[in-house]
Amino acid sequence: MSLLLTTASVPDEHKIAYWSAAVDRTLGPLLVTRWEPAPLTGRIRSDRLGHLRVSTVESDPQRMRRTLELIKGSSEECVGLAVQARGTASLVQDGRSTVVREAEMVVYDTARPYTFDYPDPFRIHVIHLPRRALGVPNSELRQVTGTAISPAKGVAALLGPFLTTLADSSHSHAPEVGDRLAGNVMDLLATLVFELARPVVARDTTRGCLVRRVRQYINRNLGDPALAPEMIAEAHQISVRYLHRLFEGEGVTVSRLIQRRRLEECGRELARRGHTSQTVSAVAERWGFTNPAHFSRAFRTAYGMSPREWRNSRTQLGNSVTP
Repeated sequence: MSLLLTTASVPDEHKIAYWSAAVDRTLGPLLVTRWEPAPLTGRIRSDRLGHLRVSTVESDPQRMRRTLELIKGSSEECVGLAVQARGTASLVQDGRSTVVREAEMVVYDTARPYTFDYPDPFRIHVIHLPRRALGVPNSELRQVTGTAISPAKGVAALLGPFLTTLADSSHSHAPEVGDRLAGNVMDLLATLVFELARPVVARDTTRGCLVRRVRQYINRNLGDPALAPEMIAEAHQISVRYLHRLFEGEGVTVSRLIQRRRLEECGRELARRGHTSQTVSAVAERWGFTNPAHFSRAFRTAYGMSPREWRNSRTQLGNSVTP
């Protein structure tokens, strides 16, 4: 069911207040200011597809700004992906500024301040997804945020048209189909981040390349209960001690990375409405957790709630029209 918000029938003197509330409801808390003295008009259509909030925004010139104060009041960190369907936008985040032209995309992180400027009437498709569900390192995500992405080649050539079609048809998909489409979007976005961050990593030392291979190995073998530093070191023909040294600059130990990635995949799977018939234990076991009690404790520590509470809250959120 689509959520449609428009200023069409709102009195002129109340349009900016209504629009600000509509933006907060669909794109998250933002400060909206007009660029022109005339009453601001706009229209937002928003839908839920699994983990995703998919919104299409059409409006007059304006500025949308997310501040530290607004971030502190938000409950969930999200990654945003915007496709510029009409007009242009300027994004500032992390000290970087980029101009996004028609058909280009831009990735941003709602956990850090940013500003979007739209100097002309515009139309955009915006996809928000939980940061935890994306499953890419922060170091790689930061290389991609705040940079205009051309749809001319690579993964972007697949993702851009796909997102445009998805935004135009998001209201017509059954929940089970929406869950699968959401998974496809997250996989494509994670692949895009990998592709765009790769040139920077390629210029790194051999150490950086080895860290990347280890991360890929961990992701491929999460379901193996035997996955541990010893197994990883043997597969890469290095010592366990050297493996731990490799990750000293990564901000996470190898064991914690394995657990974090397993929890992310469990959280992602438990949140899919089409998988509610599966037991929590079955999901945990599929991703390498052999001890249900240990899994529940680790999940609660990471997510602030039990696996069952997480699944119930995500299902209820998916059935709601509010973000």
